[in-house]
Amino acid sequence: MRILVIGSGGREHAIVRQLVEHKHTVYAVPGNPGIHALCERLSPDQESIPISDVEGLSTLASDLKVDLTVVGPEQPLSLGIVDHFESKQLRIFGPTKEAAQLESSKVFSKQFMKKYKIPTATFYVGNHEEEARSAAEDILALPGSLGVVVKPDGLTAGKGVTVCKDIHEAYEAIRAMLGEGAYGESGRRVIVEQRLDGQELSVLAFGDGKTFIPMLPSQDHKQLGEGDQGMNTGGMGAYAPTPFVSADLMEKIQKEMIERTLLGLQSEGIVYKGVLYFGVMLSSQGPKLLEYNCRFGDPEAQVILPLLESDLAEIMLACIEGSLEKTLPQWSQKSACCVVLASMGYPKSYPTGKPIHGLQDLEKKTEAFAYHAGTGLGEDKSIVTKGGRVLGITALGETLEESIGKAYDGVEALDFEGVYYRSDIGKKGCIS
Repeated sequence: MRILVIGSGGREHAIVRQLVEHKHTVYAVPGNPGIHALCERLSPDQESIPISDVEGLSTLASDLKVDLTVVGPEQPLSLGIVDHFESKQLRIFGPTKEAAQLESSKVFSKQFMKKYKIPTATFYVGNHEEEARSAAEDILALPGSLGVVVKPDGLTAGKGVTVCKDIHEAYEAIRAMLGEGAYGESGRRVIVEQRLDGQELSVLAFGDGKTFIPMLPSQDHKQLGEGDQGMNTGGMGAYAPTPFVSADLMEKIQKEMIERTLLGLQSEGIVYKGVLYFGVMLSSQGPKLLEYNCRFGDPEAQVILPLLESDLAEIMLACIEGSLEKTLPQWSQKSACCVVLASMGYPKSYPTGKPIHGLQDLEKKTEAFAYHAGTGLGEDKSIVTKGGRVLGITALGETLEESIGKAYDGVEALDFEGVYYRSDIGKKGCIS
């Protein structure tokens, strides 16, 4: 097939790599140096079409005569790119604008969870500072309260969540979002919710409007520092599958979250086609749903897709055509680990343009491979840093421990000025 992939990060590199391995012809907008090395190249004007330009992207897909367009990031989905493509009879993988509200509005998603009895944390909606402060006080007064979490309603690239230990931190987060406009329009309303304890789990599922088929469970590492300390990030690494997730636990998640979500969507008249990500907290009160994402997680995609033995394009077409139960994904029995290399200063300000050393020989010298996330080309056409999360170094192994060791072998083979990474990715899976 001829396939257009929209996006420029590590998730999109993982999608492109899987598609190319199955002999598809792939184009990417805007892509990155790692993606471009695998794809058919487009003109500079074509590759610079903004991902928010849904009209320009649909024209490109039509001109290229692609069989399928795959949307990586959340922004185009929230803008209705799927609706636009479908109106032009162009095949595209992803949920409609209405369905994507499950991610684009946390207020919508939390109210949806409550309506359809999907287990989640106690929450309130804050439309102004006084209301949100009162909600935080109420949550902290609950018996056994562990703190409060403040989230802006809209999209923030995975970095908008603030976990607060006490009322002073909650007041500060609320003031930043509602009073000072830290997240602009995305922070016009906030969710104030109970902080939960336990390990987080990422459960992604393919959906065709009639069913959801879960992928291998994975675990992201959202905090910047070792031992899950520090600021929230877009994700500092991941591994799959998760040894501590039993068949009984997956069945509970299937019944209480995935099936109730499908029932709720059908009751609302929403046909969900694409990937739906369930961010789950394995709390002391049982599994609780933290959030939905309406696309592949990043960096979860970088460990899930290398383990997918089936042709991703065929699964995506089955989702679009409503025939997913006839095209069940097949998975490797191996484990995968991805360690993110970030620029010093991320997730706040960070330098760019730093030469990256060791990429050319990475796969020759180690058993790891690199997904490009925030890379670009320098004046001499060498690969340099361009973003906060720069590379995702991934490796497979017969065991989780083996995949972790191989991934860190790859990390040690690379270098750039100011490189930062966590040294404990995957360890929670080894001690469970």
